[in-house]
Amino acid sequence: MRKGAGSAIRAGIVSAKVTTLWQETFASLKYYNYRLWFYGQIVSLVGTWMQSTAQGYLVYQLTGSPAYLGLVGFIGGLPSLLFTLLGGVAADRLPRRNLLVVTQTAMMILAFILAALTFANLVQPWHILILAFLLGVANAFDAPARVSFVLELVTREDMTNAIALNSTMFNIATVVGPSVAGLTYAALGPDWCFTLNGISFIAVIVALLLMRLKPFVPPPRHGSTLNDLTVGLRYVFADRLILTLTGSAGLVGILALGMMTLLPAWAKDILHGDVTTNGWLIAARGVGSLIGALMLASFGKRKIRGKLWTIGSFVMPVLLFFFGLVFWLPFSLIALVGLGWSVMLVINNNNAMIQSRVEDDVRGRVMSVYTLVFFGAMPLGSLIAGAVAEKFGEPLTVTMSAIILAGFSVAAWAFLPDVRKQE
Repeated sequence: MRKGAGSAIRAGIVSAKVTTLWQETFASLKYYNYRLWFYGQIVSLVGTWMQSTAQGYLVYQLTGSPAYLGLVGFIGGLPSLLFTLLGGVAADRLPRRNLLVVTQTAMMILAFILAALTFANLVQPWHILILAFLLGVANAFDAPARVSFVLELVTREDMTNAIALNSTMFNIATVVGPSVAGLTYAALGPDWCFTLNGISFIAVIVALLLMRLKPFVPPPRHGSTLNDLTVGLRYVFADRLILTLTGSAGLVGILALGMMTLLPAWAKDILHGDVTTNGWLIAARGVGSLIGALMLASFGKRKIRGKLWTIGSFVMPVLLFFFGLVFWLPFSLIALVGLGWSVMLVINNNNAMIQSRVEDDVRGRVMSVYTLVFFGAMPLGSLIAGAVAEKFGEPLTVTMSAIILAGFSVAAWAFLPDVRKQE
């Protein structure tokens, strides 16, 4: 065989492998409805992260208090504790698309209200607290519907891939949104960040309205709303694996993601930077999460979920500890990239392993319990992080969280072997 022919064959093999990897990684995009969801959500989530980044820095400019940052995070997440289980019942009883249109529209209105207050130079910290609470109410009904909506968009065979791609679009936004927010905030002010977020919701609302879904068939009603809530809770507590994975999501929310509420203070007081530095820190975590999500999407049909979860659970506290000790921006960015990657290995596999195990008729309620624990834990983590940082400083707060998280990882390895055995 001639040298040129051999090279051509090898190039063809490499090209075929790249094509196969691409198809495996983005398998869910072959579905029309999922494509609409994916691209509409990316646009909307970029806006959401722009607002989140700008709001955090604005709060710190107005108050100069890490504790107030934690308070805003707690107030914004409090509705998750109060209403997410009701959101799960709604996600099982109502057409999920209709529910999502309502919640996304409410979020858009709240973004425009915050933008108007900021444009008029009237915005005060208490305004932000009220709007954060109302946004949290919308999120409490949005999240269970959004998480359980995936099986209306793809087949069960591609469910794991779709969950990973959901994380991918979320983390693309985590990279792009804070970076754009930092530049927009510096050039035009926070008001334009909030305005652009309001506009971005149009993309996902239009995408939802354009979907071609099967007619909604209400599930049989077996009792009151309270009874439905009880059924979902019993299901979770009766399954040790689901209960373990749900609990791990809560710990990650408190001890890892709750610490992220301190990033505006970290950027200004520890790294001596500004709003752009804050944007880079948030974007770095998003880069790591994006890498993790794409990796999990490409591994969607490989039976190694438990192994990947275990790797993430050990890497996460190590990098959080490292982040708490280094005060140089490049090292901080590296640590956050790794932290984002490891969090994704744990949280994304939590979601996929639970959804693969749960029955369809209780999916919304079971996922609402998971969502309640995960999203409810983050505001608690924010409140704790802000209060502890106010007294002991940000570095010690992060370091203590890493040590506790490491203890959980060791305990999970020793006493919960079922998790790492999951396929």
